[in-house]
Amino acid sequence: MAAPALLVVVDTEEEFDWSAPFDRRNTSVEHMRDIGRLQAVFDEFGVRPTYSIDYPIATQEIAAGPLRGFRESGRCDIAAHLHPWVNPPHEEEVNARNSYPGNLPRDLERRKIEALAAAIEEHLGVRPRVYKAGRYGFGPRTGAILEELGFEIDLSPCPAFDFRADGGPDHTRAPLEPRRVGRLVQIPATGACLGPLHPLGVALGPALDRLPGRGLLSRARLLERMLLSPEGHAVEDLRRLTRALLGRGLRTFSFSLHSPSIRPGCTPYVRDERGRVEFLEACRRYFDFFLGELGGVCTTPFEAARAVPGSPA
Repeated sequence: MAAPALLVVVDTEEEFDWSAPFDRRNTSVEHMRDIGRLQAVFDEFGVRPTYSIDYPIATQEIAAGPLRGFRESGRCDIAAHLHPWVNPPHEEEVNARNSYPGNLPRDLERRKIEALAAAIEEHLGVRPRVYKAGRYGFGPRTGAILEELGFEIDLSPCPAFDFRADGGPDHTRAPLEPRRVGRLVQIPATGACLGPLHPLGVALGPALDRLPGRGLLSRARLLERMLLSPEGHAVEDLRRLTRALLGRGLRTFSFSLHSPSIRPGCTPYVRDERGRVEFLEACRRYFDFFLGELGGVCTTPFEAARAVPGSPA
């Protein structure tokens, strides 16, 4: 059997208060001055991450410069990540529903993706062919738009998670395995419900969050929902998630995180310098587990896509 493969995706985006309303003025990318700390961890393990970048990242040199250097030295790949509220053209009302790009009118969603791709090509020297919807807001028209614009791979599916309560899409039943959808290959984030009651998590969908005693079920490890990410999860839990999904036959894993977590205070997951040290160490420990103990290998979106049935060799 083939060794398990690990894809690493960094949602590379501006800083903003995750608990506050969306605001077009939130375009600071100061945390990117620290991105070398994260890349150093990737380099240590031979991980070639995919930086999925949005418009403020692409158009400000303190962010685009380091990423351009990583790409030119063959140490990363670049994808497009659409945050509609900070991506021109600015025509829609800024609100929670419109923060999911798949909810926008088709023409506006297309023009925003096109503007983002052009900005990435101008400032980083590469035309992106990989896409990840901001807030994972892949909509009913997104696939066709991506095909029209020359994209080949989509990283938006987030299995086991349902964002309908906030106006977003339902990924509850999204497959864990990469698959071909039209001319696109979709490679999902690795998320799943665990525990003896895990089929109930899929059946409940968004009602899982309102389930009486859910916290007790999670603590008893009867029903847990997890994302393969160092943000909000202990390394021991990520190991359990990985082993459980290996047992279900999954061979391609996607480890995801947000770039602002590299600077204390920019996300809820890293509050101070100690938190940053622990965050980077969590990445190291997980890579050591996956690549060492499990005998796994690193992969990239295009390498993973080539293994999908129906893809060119």
